[in-house]
Amino acid sequence: MIGVEDLQKYQHPNPEKDLGDTIHALAKNPEHPPLYYLMARFWRQLFGAAVNNPRGLSVLFSLLVFPAIYWLCLELFESPLVAWVAVALLAVSPFHVLYAQEAREYSLWTLTIILSCASLLQAIRKTKDSKKVTHYLWSWVIYAVTLSLSLYTFLFSIFVAIGHGIYVFIIERFRFNKTIFAYFIASGAGFLAFSPWLVVVVTNLAVIQHKTHWTTIQVPLSLLVKIWGINLSFIFFDFGIPLEHPFTYIIPPILGSFVGYAIYFICRYTTQRVWLLVLTLIVITALGLILPDLIWGGRRSVSSRYFLPCYIGVQLAVAYVISMYITGSLSRANLIKANLRTQKVWKGIIAVLLTGGVISCAIISQTEIWWNKQVGGNNPTIARIINQTDRPLVISNVSSVNPGDVISLSYLLNPQVKFQLVIPPNIPDIPQGFSDVFLFYPSENLQQGLEEKYSTKIEWFDESSVKPLGKLRL
Repeated sequence: MIGVEDLQKYQHPNPEKDLGDTIHALAKNPEHPPLYYLMARFWRQLFGAAVNNPRGLSVLFSLLVFPAIYWLCLELFESPLVAWVAVALLAVSPFHVLYAQEAREYSLWTLTIILSCASLLQAIRKTKDSKKVTHYLWSWVIYAVTLSLSLYTFLFSIFVAIGHGIYVFIIERFRFNKTIFAYFIASGAGFLAFSPWLVVVVTNLAVIQHKTHWTTIQVPLSLLVKIWGINLSFIFFDFGIPLEHPFTYIIPPILGSFVGYAIYFICRYTTQRVWLLVLTLIVITALGLILPDLIWGGRRSVSSRYFLPCYIGVQLAVAYVISMYITGSLSRANLIKANLRTQKVWKGIIAVLLTGGVISCAIISQTEIWWNKQVGGNNPTIARIINQTDRPLVISNVSSVNPGDVISLSYLLNPQVKFQLVIPPNIPDIPQGFSDVFLFYPSENLQQGLEEKYSTKIEWFDESSVKPLGKLRL
């Protein structure tokens, strides 16, 4: 038996545990590299254990994304205007705003992706402009560090690293020169720094397969394609429209066509050095996620957060095409005809994108739960039901529900609520003195065991297959 406050202590740093204990615990979840979670531990130790403190770390990383994307645009496009448009698009993107508030690693991953791309471009530029190794050595060191940090943040950074390799080899025309040599050394150093966790991943592949088994659940191709389009639209607009709403058949195709034109435009009117980086960011990660679903089946590609490198590439392309049209820059180069009316149209497009982003963020800010809360999405409703009772007991399996889901629920409950966490296959004895006994995501074994032990039936508050909350009739 445990109270709400006692349960929440497990979310706070234990002074008896050191850094080694933290890394050992993180190694039990090797699919999530440790960088963000180690930083989150230190953040809590510095600023206290208030429930919103971990989100402050994510917010900090999301703010650092702005100067990072500005730097990347200067290196890639050599245009402050494109950089400012990219910053504006990122600032009001509902997708990025959502994950800027998540106590997870995705805002840090966004930052490290952008920094690794910008540092790679800077290193290549300085290598070409300088004859002395000392003039460009530190640029490659910075690239190696940012690549390593990105890998230690999220495993899918491997797709970004593969894209960088393809980019360097193609722009250097597969000639082994000082740029290729420096890239080999820097990327090798980055992967060497990551090798300790790579060993953890390789030796725990069975654990990773078990924890990510949900990605192999079969999904119809038509639904996959629809979700791809909706996820893409979340970069710009997210009004909380249900999956089957008619607008889901209108907005994603329009935005998809717009993004397609932006990619075509950047490939058509920029040099290989520019468009190839954008293309590798978009294509390599997309293929890495979509092809396995198409070949073997599954739902790896339905998680929008996995597509972060793609979305960064998309926003770079959109920022460039908008900047060129609203300034008429390409018309002066006699590449396109951008008259005054065309410029007004594109100013209207950027206004719609920014306004739609602001409205989306405003809608999200007024809701308890959004689509990114895949775990804990039912908790506000469940808490309201439990809080209406006088002396409730909540029983849950330790293994049948994410422990973080139980802790998350505890912050929404009244102080008098008690928890009884059961280790399978045990069937607990229910103590006297409780007005109501609730089951929170109980396993099949726990359901059957309690019904047989107490000769009763469970009253479910949701008749879906998941059954998040039940009440035991005693």
